[in-house]
Amino acid sequence: MSRAIMLIPIYTNVGLQSVTLGLIRAIEREGLRVKFFRPIIQNNKSDCIFNQYTLIPINQSLNIKVVESILSSNKQDILIEEIISQYYFNSKNTEIVLIEGLTTKYHFSISLNYEIAKAINAEIVFVMSKGNRSSLQIKEHIKFILNNFGGIKNKNIVGIIVNKINAPIKQQDYICYDYSESFNNEHKFTENSDKNFTKLFENIPLPILGYIPWSYNLIKIRALDICNHLNANIVNKGDIKTRRIKSIILCAYSLTNIVKYFHPGALLVTSADRPEVIIAICLAVMNGIEIAAILLTGNYQVNESIIKLCEHAFQTGLPVFMVDSNTWQTSLNLQKLNIKIPADDTYRIEKTQDYIANFINANWIKSLTSISKPIDHLSPPAFRYKLTELARKAKKCIILPEGNEPRTIKAATICVERQIANCILLGCSDDIKNIAKSQGFNLNIGVKIIDPNSIKEKYVSRLVELRKNKGMTTVVAREQLEDNIVLATMMLENNEVDGVVSGAVHTTAHTIRPALQIIKTSPNSSLISSVFFMLLPEQVLVYGDCAINPDPNPMQLAEIAIQSADSAKAFGIEPRIAMISYSTGDSGIGSDVEKVRKATILAQRKRPDLMIDGPLQYDAALIEDVARSKAPNSKVAGKATVFIFPDLNTGNTTYKAVQRSANLISIGPMLQGISKPVNDLSRGASVDDIIYTIALTAVQSTQTIK
Repeated sequence: MSRAIMLIPIYTNVGLQSVTLGLIRAIEREGLRVKFFRPIIQNNKSDCIFNQYTLIPINQSLNIKVVESILSSNKQDILIEEIISQYYFNSKNTEIVLIEGLTTKYHFSISLNYEIAKAINAEIVFVMSKGNRSSLQIKEHIKFILNNFGGIKNKNIVGIIVNKINAPIKQQDYICYDYSESFNNEHKFTENSDKNFTKLFENIPLPILGYIPWSYNLIKIRALDICNHLNANIVNKGDIKTRRIKSIILCAYSLTNIVKYFHPGALLVTSADRPEVIIAICLAVMNGIEIAAILLTGNYQVNESIIKLCEHAFQTGLPVFMVDSNTWQTSLNLQKLNIKIPADDTYRIEKTQDYIANFINANWIKSLTSISKPIDHLSPPAFRYKLTELARKAKKCIILPEGNEPRTIKAATICVERQIANCILLGCSDDIKNIAKSQGFNLNIGVKIIDPNSIKEKYVSRLVELRKNKGMTTVVAREQLEDNIVLATMMLENNEVDGVVSGAVHTTAHTIRPALQIIKTSPNSSLISSVFFMLLPEQVLVYGDCAINPDPNPMQLAEIAIQSADSAKAFGIEPRIAMISYSTGDSGIGSDVEKVRKATILAQRKRPDLMIDGPLQYDAALIEDVARSKAPNSKVAGKATVFIFPDLNTGNTTYKAVQRSANLISIGPMLQGISKPVNDLSRGASVDDIIYTIALTAVQSTQTIK
């Protein structure tokens, strides 16, 4: 699995592009395969500088306008899932993926960056520049940022990179690139500078992964870049693609006061109606001074005789270009020049990469060679992505007996459209079509409708055969098959469909009872149990059993634990099983605690490959700080992903309390130990709940239940 590192700017203009380029080079030096992932395009300008490294084509990234629209519609989950989908689908053969975080210009930047990092389980590296901020301001801001990213206890926060040290700063933290000032006054990063910056950050609770000093050499742009920026007309092309600008001089004074600025690498800006300045510049060129370029302003027509006098200077490769604006307006336009590296400036790219790579902490880069960073938990977006991807691959058919229920109809159309599963709506065709039409749902994409009256008679004899030991008769069978859930279950038993999803308008008992009577347990199971997948903000937990068994004995509880662990593993959740009780370890006594203790021992003996511990209180199972005091030697406490409750009363109450209090999605109950999948919905289920339950059922139908 790829190791994801998200670079998140915490101020404006931190030079994120340059830092990313340098970090790529530093990682490459360790022989690792590295890719760049930009989830969101933040401007409309084409930026192909990362083309050779990009995880996905830049034009496939989400546009910021689209992102703003999705967020304004309160559909952040959809946005995160799209990003997750792009990341996981494309990162399979890459060792390191660098992810670009949103800049701070958007009000939602901090929260969205955090959600993306959590969803991908990315390590977080903050990127900043000092600017003109004091030590106290920096420390307070970093404290603020940390609090918004889960605090210092967030193990995925790796450190911070400080860029643009000693950069010339003007207002609003923008780099001063008023080119009327010479570039020759290079700011050096001295030993004293190093000590000053070390002192500045010594009380910050984050490792500094890089101090990157400002270098004018890295912003020596080409004459071509200025020509493009000003949309200038080329008078003489010369070496416009290779000449580098060291300084920009506005030739607005008398000639005698201008010539002293005729230095190699200078871009000389003069009005096109000053032939004496143009000739003087060309004389300087002919005398061996390699002027970078001439920029003519005012859009005056240069006399042909002047052009002829300058011909030999032009032949040396001197670029000359012209703009319509006057010298003053041109100088203002030059100050708006973006000093980002153009994608075709390979010289600057290479220079920047090599330079910045030298200032990244070598020990941290070496630590990246241990690629397989352990994943402690699966985030909800990652779980949903994995779930839908597995369902697509399964290509199963799921029947929905509540076929005329609007949420169910919509979920079926979405599942078919997204190829999550083929869906059959069981119900009166005219009713379903009328509901779909009134709600604007498109059934023509492949959603199948079956009228129960047209098929139920053929299942009568089979139902009688299956339930004859319970006194089933033909009359009673016909009566029971009036219930669409029973009919759908019979279709599943007859292998006409791969799974059943119901419960949007029926109770759990109504949905599950036919499955218990008709489908029954798988060969290696002695009971049927259930789990809920609880999609907490930062991870997915598995709760069992919260729907089926009222008061399981120790042996049954042990089997529920094993079934739940296998279910968790099947959906990408590393099972660490906590057997829940009202006391931890040997601290409590009583029949209820003893039942959990015996069940733990039985489960451990039956499946020594699983991490199972108990009895554990809920807080000891979930929270590391509590675990250290209550169960310091436990490998499960504080890190549990599967919670096994001692009885239905405890399990059902806990799942509902957590779900409603935290306002989170729970998927389930998913039946375990049953030969074929039948799954229930909450009567308050949203369309998304139904979609994910359909996906879960499709995946479950591919698995051999142990």
